[in-house]
Order: sequence, then structure tokens, then C-alpha cells
Amino acid sequence: MPRFVPLLLAAACHGPAMALGLLAAFLPSAAAAQVPGTDIYLVPLRVDGHRARLGTPTNVTARPGYDNQPFFLPDGSGFLYTSIRDDGQADIYRYDLATGTVTRLTETPESEYSPTPIPEQTAFSVVRVERDSTQRLWAFELDGSHPRLLLANVAPVGYHAWTTGGAVALFVLGTPPTLHVAYPDSGESRVVAEDIGRVLVGSADDPRLLFTVREGEGFAVHMLDLDGDYTARLVDTPGRDFFAWWQGVLFASDGTRLLTRHPGEDSTWMDAGDLAPYGVREITRLAVSPDGRWLAVVGEDAAGP
Repeated sequence: MPRFVPLLLAAACHGPAMALGLLAAFLPSAAAAQVPGTDIYLVPLRVDGHRARLGTPTNVTARPGYDNQPFFLPDGSGFLYTSIRDDGQADIYRYDLATGTVTRLTETPESEYSPTPIPEQTAFSVVRVERDSTQRLWAFELDGSHPRLLLANVAPVGYHAWTTGGAVALFVLGTPPTLHVAYPDSGESRVVAEDIGRVLVGSADDPRLLFTVREGEGFAVHMLDLDGDYTARLVDTPGRDFFAWWQGVLFASDGTRLLTRHPGEDSTWMDAGDLAPYGVREITRLAVSPDGRWLAVVGEDAAGP
């Protein structure tokens, strides 16, 4: 597989401009060959109404390199994440909250990104960069075995989220990127929005899907109701297109500060605290555990410049 592919998808996590620039240049310099370094921090969380109270963050990856895209398991025992190690391949790992142990789940010639538990299955889905550089949706058992293709005719997939009725929402790369809703059982797929951001949030027991749409220089959070097949604009994001959602509360970041907001009830974003004193740098991705007790935060590599 071409060596620029894992870097290209990793760059896409930090912005379309970076990804397109790398693709156009085909990595002409040693500087371009550096994968963006990120760490995952685990933050104790308590939500009282619309207010979030944060504990002391712990860097649970704490190594140079790319550790990103955390997604909590349904039972809250740990989270899956993407890691790029010395071989330059992106593989999927599991972090166990009780023991702090890390288990490697995939070790393949391909690269796997965006690990996401599949509802009502003992399996997780990934965006797999295949040997010919095609990016499609695949699945593995929770122990990393039995890889299989889920959607043959939808590509290139960048990100995804499972939602109600066996549907999966897909960020499909393009100019502009588009939001597809697909059904792996039938192979059916339709476009429902365009010029979207990188985060999709869905639930197997809720017909609502949350995503962002570009508006000028920023983004706004939108909701798609799959039952009524309509969309509604909720709120502006405070910065980039990254956000998380738990029991009606949105979580976002502005630099190293964490913010919360309940759409329709809060008139503005509320400051939950600054993680900079704990060594957290430039927060991007966020994930909340199913029980609301933990927040996984992705920041720039603590070993970086």
C-alpha cells in the first residue's frame, strides 16, 4: 500500500486543506512524512443538569505518535482507538478503564481508522484503507478477528456512526464532503446533506443523528431525524467541527478549554474548565462514556514542540 495513504487520512482528521495539500504534493519532503502526533486523555466527569464538572485528566497513551479517535464500548469498560506505531500502519487498540491495560486488536497490511462498536453485535466497524487505497466500511469481531466488508459500493468513506434501524451514517470524501445514510443489509445508500464536518453522533435507540455543516469560516451542529427525514439547525460550534453529545448536552472545545451547551435551553456555551494546566494541548476529538462518568479528550502530542 502506498505510504502516503495512512498519512493522508490522518491529515484529514486535522482538516481537509491539509489532506488535499498532501495529496497534491505526494509527500515531496521529509517534513510531510510526519504523522500528526496526538494523545488521548481520560477525564473524570460529572454532569449536574447542564453543568459539567471535570476531574484531573490522565494521559493514557503518553507516547510520541498518533493516538486518536476514541470510542467508548457500550458497557463502558473501556474504549477503542486508532494508533499509528513504528510500522506506519494505523491499527485498532483497546484501552481498559479498570486495569489501564492496552490491547492491540488489529495487525493488518491495511490501515484501519474510526473504530466504532456495532449495535447489538460483538463487533466493531472501521474505515479501512485497502491495498489499492480504496476507503470503505469494514467490520471485525471485538477481538480483532474475522474482517469483513460491510458496504461494497460506498467510497471513499472518511468517518461513520451507527444509528437506528441498522442504518449507518457516512462522511463520504469529496468536494464538498457529503453525508450518506446507508443500510449494510441491503446496500442501499442515499445522500442527505453536504459540506459536512468530520464528527457524526448517532445511537441505535434514537432516530436522531447529529453532525456539523460548514457555515462560512465555522460550523454549526445540525440534527437529522431519520423517522421524519428532516434536518434542524441547533447551534454554532465554538470553534472547529469536533463535538460530543450525552443526554441532551453538547460538549465542545476552544483551544484547551472544554465547553458545554444544551440546545434550546442554554443561550450560550458554558465554560467547563481549562485543561492546559494539566499539559493538554489544543483539544480536538471528544467522547463521553455511556454512563457519563468519563470524558476522553484528544490533544496535541504532549511530546511535541
